[in-house]
Amino acid sequence: MRSGSRWWAGALHCALLSMLLLSGPSQAGELWRQALPQAQPLGSGQMTWLGLRIYQATLWATQPAPDFTQPFALQLTYRMSISRERLANTSMDEIRRLSGSPIAPETLLRWQAALEKTLVDVARDDQLIGVYLPGRGLQFYDADKLLGEIDDPALARAFFDIWLSPGTRDPALRKRLLGQ
Repeated sequence: MRSGSRWWAGALHCALLSMLLLSGPSQAGELWRQALPQAQPLGSGQMTWLGLRIYQATLWATQPAPDFTQPFALQLTYRMSISRERLANTSMDEIRRLSGSPIAPETLLRWQAALEKTLVDVARDDQLIGVYLPGRGLQFYDADKLLGEIDDPALARAFFDIWLSPGTRDPALRKRLLGQ
C-alpha cells in the first residue's frame, strides 16, 4: 500500500506540475486581456519592409468595426530584434507624417520620452501589446507584464493611427487588421 500511495502522490505531483507549466505562460501572455475581457481577434496580417518580415499584427476588439470610442488592442509579434529607441523613433516619425497639422515641438519631445520610457527592446518572437483606452491613453504589455501606461489621449490616438489611419504606410495591413 505504501508504494501505491507513493505512486499516486508522484502522479498527482506530475499532474499539478504539468498544469502549472501549461497554464503559466498562457495566463501571463493574456494579462492585457484583463483590460479587454470580451475582445476577440478582428483581423491580422504581417508587416514587411523590403522583403523583411518585421512583425505579425493582430487587432483585438469588442465590436466588428473598432473606432476610437471603444477600447481595443493591437498585438505585435516581432520577427526581428529592434531597440526601444528605434521603436520610439519610428513611431514618432510616423506620427509626424500622419499628422494633419504641425505638432508643437514640446509635445513631440514629451511623446518621444513617454514612448522611450514605456517601450522595451524586442527580439524575435517577443510580443508587445498596446491597449487603447478612450479618453485615458494607452497601456503597453509584453507577454509577461504591464510595461506602463501613458495617460495622454492625443498620443494614444496618434500612436494607433500608425496602423488604423487611412494614411498608414501599409493600407493592405490596415484592411487585414480591420477584417476587410
